[in-house]
Amino acid sequence: MFDLFSGLPLAVGFSLALALALVLAFEFINGFHDTANAVATVIYTKAMPPHLAVFFSGICNFLGVLLGGVGVAYAIVHLLPIDVLLNLENGRSLAMVYSILVAAIVWNLGTWYLGIPSSSSHTLIGAILGVGVVNALLGDLPLGTGVNWDKALDIGLSLIISPIAGFIVAGLMLLILKKGFVDSKMHKTPEQRRAIDNKKHPPFWNRLVLVLSAMSVSFVHGSNDGQKGIGLIMLVLIGIVPAKFILDPAATPYQIQRTYDATLHLQSLYERNTNVLGDFLALQSAPTPLAPDFHCDPSNTPSTIQAVRLSLDGVHTYRALAPEARAQMRRYLLCLDDTARKVGSLKVLPAAEAADLQRLRSDLTITAEYAPLWVIAAVALALGIGTMVGWRRVVITVGEKIGKQGMTYAQGMAAQITAVGAIGVANLFSLPVSTTQVLSSGVAGTMVANRSGLHNGTVRTILLAWLLTFPASMLLSGGLFSLTVLALGM
Repeated sequence: MFDLFSGLPLAVGFSLALALALVLAFEFINGFHDTANAVATVIYTKAMPPHLAVFFSGICNFLGVLLGGVGVAYAIVHLLPIDVLLNLENGRSLAMVYSILVAAIVWNLGTWYLGIPSSSSHTLIGAILGVGVVNALLGDLPLGTGVNWDKALDIGLSLIISPIAGFIVAGLMLLILKKGFVDSKMHKTPEQRRAIDNKKHPPFWNRLVLVLSAMSVSFVHGSNDGQKGIGLIMLVLIGIVPAKFILDPAATPYQIQRTYDATLHLQSLYERNTNVLGDFLALQSAPTPLAPDFHCDPSNTPSTIQAVRLSLDGVHTYRALAPEARAQMRRYLLCLDDTARKVGSLKVLPAAEAADLQRLRSDLTITAEYAPLWVIAAVALALGIGTMVGWRRVVITVGEKIGKQGMTYAQGMAAQITAVGAIGVANLFSLPVSTTQVLSSGVAGTMVANRSGLHNGTVRTILLAWLLTFPASMLLSGGLFSLTVLALGM
């Protein structure tokens, strides 16, 4: 980290600093929205004082980002077409990253100011889709090539299904609690608890569950939403200082050997299935040397596998490779992974072979899709600070303005436990979901189950924000990108 700017020209150093600042600003504002939702219930129910809640939420977010891996981070990154990911040093690609960040920040700030718990996930994904579509239009390319639409569909389904599931599951959980604990004090609101029992805090066991579930929401939020900033920072680093970050400089000999072995096993897997993949992968063609700027195409697979094997034979550290050779290695690995993804989508492999293909994809990209510890720590810190600064507006909306009555302790527990489960399942499949949507939908579900009624105005505003976020962020990022390209003549 400390030699990040060493040897860089002033203009390049400034560009790098600005890009990193924008990513961390996005994550800081993300704290206003999504991380604030993680502590909204526990603060509203007086289970924890605000300063303690946001402090421990920050720690749990940090741990979530630290231990959550980078699967979600690169799921977001791979919304961009493979040619963009392979040519990040190109000024046009960096303009895309800047446009994405500025659009996401503008929309998030606006919705936060109005106290609307909109989704940072929706904002970021919409911004990526916007620049992808405009990039295709400006390059006279088919719209289908502007975005990885298969990945976009998977992510879109996760974002649609998760809040619906949150609404239903949280409502059912509350009904179970109401039936199993009819006269429990958990069914009181904080105001009723103070007026009837003359006590400020929830009953002990309810308070314990509220605190533990809130911290669990913070942890899974960090392991899911916090990864988006990691992916963006890696795009910036690879684009501006590729010699230092295009492959993991700390990759161990074992990791490099895993990558090498994965190409051997990948070749064997394809050859075992020549009858269904032979034409698609041109397996009958003899491998030939690849041009430095070759495009990813399934027909190049035999040549790409040969190039990886020749380049990595006897290599134990990437520092032994020249910067140009590292860039080519990243191109080889991402192309092989992209082709493997396409092979998987054909649905022609036996189940066991398809499962092996997914494992081989992980080994192929282990040293190309990574994040240094300082990147993870910086993102976690930005999220935590954002929570401490901007939590109040969203807490009031979630606690008081979704339902016509205040939230009971049981409702808070049901909504938070549901959010933990939904986000945790999404993490298993490396799919991004919105903490905002899942938790707000869970609260709404409990309000309906409790027959508390919903504030139609607030619910309408939240739904409108959710519906507008995609098109608004797409228009913002696409407009910024097109203006930048036209102004600079890229």
